[in-house]
Amino acid sequence: MEGDSGKVSPLVGEDQFKASCAKEMALLALMEQTGYNMVQENGQRKYGGPPPGWEGPPPPRGCEVFVGKIPRDLYEDKLVPLFERAGRIYEFRLMMEFSGENRGYAFVMYTNREAAQRAIQMLDNYEIRPGKFIGVCVSLDNCRLFIGSIPKDKRKDEIMDEMKKVTDGVVDVIVYPSSTDKSRNRGFAFVEYESHKAAAMARRKLIPGTFQLWGHSIQVDWAEPEKDVDEEVMQRVRVLYVRNLMLSTSEETLHQEFSRFKPGSVERVKKLTDYAFVHYRCRDDAVTALGLMNGAQIDGATVEVTLAKPAGIKDGGVAVRRYYSRGYLGNNGGAGGGGGGGAGGNGTFSPHRNDGGMMGGAGDGCSPLRPVSLPPRLGNPFYPGAAGERSY
Repeated sequence: MEGDSGKVSPLVGEDQFKASCAKEMALLALMEQTGYNMVQENGQRKYGGPPPGWEGPPPPRGCEVFVGKIPRDLYEDKLVPLFERAGRIYEFRLMMEFSGENRGYAFVMYTNREAAQRAIQMLDNYEIRPGKFIGVCVSLDNCRLFIGSIPKDKRKDEIMDEMKKVTDGVVDVIVYPSSTDKSRNRGFAFVEYESHKAAAMARRKLIPGTFQLWGHSIQVDWAEPEKDVDEEVMQRVRVLYVRNLMLSTSEETLHQEFSRFKPGSVERVKKLTDYAFVHYRCRDDAVTALGLMNGAQIDGATVEVTLAKPAGIKDGGVAVRRYYSRGYLGNNGGAGGGGGGGAGGNGTFSPHRNDGGMMGGAGDGCSPLRPVSLPPRLGNPFYPGAAGERSY
């Protein structure tokens, strides 16, 4: 600055111009070296997507990682070579400010899931500059919204029709019946959209306080996206998750119904409000029961049955827990949940290494699967006896 005139020194402006030119030259050199294109739009700079020579659809879900705590003056010419160590990059998206600095985070999509996992292992908490550590974790495109304060007398088809009227791209609505009256819903639903963009546009339109359905102000939040479970792990699970049960249904009734096709096949049953876990002695029996019992009638309720997921695999509990904690359901509380909403379970079980091989393996006389080495957190499971299980 020259005195108090407020004018910028020509030398300062020249330095800024030179720095800007150097950044552009570095990016151009990167593009020339790799053959990738780069374009800036909507507050982000996209490198690739697709990469040179790519044919076919984009990579599947689970191939993208989120990168946080990026120094604001660090760009693709340094970041791309770093992340290429983990595998071939399909697309690198760096969030940008109007000033030309980055916003401190980026998304890196690899051509396969293995590369994305390597990136997390190699680069999470990586010291990218002295004293500066970046964070890397899985990024999942979320296409599902949580909608709260829906009138409890509305059916799935009514909610679907209403959501299609006010938002675009609706592909499904997930509604869970009340644990005390199966003809009524629990006051909330999950709405699935055709893309993350469609869900984001719907969320923006349905911001709480600005929109009503059936004369009610609604609550809107992102549902937690479903986390992928290792296929080999799921191939060893021999516990069924049963939801939409009547509160009056007993563990004894469930034990009888789920072992009717083969007496003695069920080891034990744990029921929590309107959902339960049914433990089988062998994997094959669990799979057989899954086919027989999904959609069956028990004490007048049509039950839904799936394989239970290992603990730590959550589906959408943040929005639901927030919904219950705010008291949006009045005195209904958070009891029950049935895997797709509510403060009840989501079909996950907790690990315990001394629980006798509930996921099969050497002790599973029916399973032809070879034993696999599981990390401790996905070891042999037991089910907690409290009603505070994770929710969907």
